[in-house]
Amino acid sequence: MPIVVDIDVMLARRKMAVGELAERIGITPANLAVLKNGRAKAVRFATLEALCRELECQPGELLRYEP
Repeated sequence: MPIVVDIDVMLARRKMAVGELAERIGITPANLAVLKNGRAKAVRFATLEALCRELECQPGELLRYEP
């Protein structure tokens, strides 16, 4: 898939565990793993907003296009 999700990069920069982030944004660790590993077919804007809020970043820092 040409859209790459860089949640791992932001988690490392913030020194935050996947489980902690999942709890903070209100989704299961399994659903966050699907998104993190690039297997998600869609992402809700509410989830993207929560990710950006908790990771203190912009959407462009989490998502990138790679042809």
